[in-house]
Amino acid sequence: MATIRDVAAAAGVSVSTASRVIAGNPATSPASRAQVTAAVKALDFRPNTQAQSLRSTRTNSLGLLVSDVRNPFFADLAHAAEQAGLDAGYVTLLGNANERVDQQDRYLNTLIQRRVDGILLTPHGDGSGAIADIVRRGIPTVFVDRTVDGVDVPTVTTDSNKGIQQAVQHLSSMGHTRIGFISGPQSTSTGRERWAAYTNALAMSSLAADVELVYFGDYQTASGAAGMQKLMNLQTPPTAVIAADSLMAMGAISCVHEMKLKIGRDVALIAFDDIEMFTLLDPSLTVVSNNVHEMGKLAVGLLIDVIGGRNPQSIVLPSELIIRSSTSSAEQAGSIITRGH
Repeated sequence: MATIRDVAAAAGVSVSTASRVIAGNPATSPASRAQVTAAVKALDFRPNTQAQSLRSTRTNSLGLLVSDVRNPFFADLAHAAEQAGLDAGYVTLLGNANERVDQQDRYLNTLIQRRVDGILLTPHGDGSGAIADIVRRGIPTVFVDRTVDGVDVPTVTTDSNKGIQQAVQHLSSMGHTRIGFISGPQSTSTGRERWAAYTNALAMSSLAADVELVYFGDYQTASGAAGMQKLMNLQTPPTAVIAADSLMAMGAISCVHEMKLKIGRDVALIAFDDIEMFTLLDPSLTVVSNNVHEMGKLAVGLLIDVIGGRNPQSIVLPSELIIRSSTSSAEQAGSIITRGH
């Protein structure tokens, strides 16, 4: 393969001049730029990016660590961030924390060793371990979807309150007074925020909070199924349920099917996060939607700002209720109570 010395010799310039032209340094003459460009093309020269990164401390790579790659929300987030990174000249290295702190720390330590220029992270836990290490090292970092109390980095998150408030108001307007909630884990900011939003929304709709109507899951499908089973087996089950993320909603749907019940007839269901398959269900699922594609794109923009030495402000995106066919009236859903469940 051709080297920078070969390019310099072919162009009739010094190695330092050839290096400056290839690096895009404007302190070169038009004639030198033309000669070096022609030599690069003729020799099919490919810069040694590994050597460049050792000199410049840049690798033109970003790390992206999501909570669970099986979750369609995070798959969409990863795609949006990866495309935005490519548009900005970065390749993205993807890791899956699997909703586990130990796996999160293992990936973060690897990204540090790979010397990525910055890290996009959906954090899990309290900010100790490898998260504390990347902050201490001053590695450009942006949190996306979730935050960690006391860790001061730019974030792109969603305001859960508006969408969940709209969800509870919608159900209340249809006569539902017992509204169950399958919550995310309280070890995550989204788990805490969405549970608080549900509690506040009940109060705003003059509905009593009932602890037996809340099940704390872990953002996994199995916990959504377990939560729905627990709620539907109460002596007085809810006539409507809100699931705090898409995977737990899918688990809740599978449980309803196993119980030989029907969403929208025997129990109303709303999911937080809108994914494509929810529109294909029968009935289609009412959701609290947020713009995951915009979230990924904005997060990359913030990270590039941090890499460039700037201090961007955090961004909070809105959530919005999208009403589909899965939310029936309480009178319809209440038929489950007379079926002995």
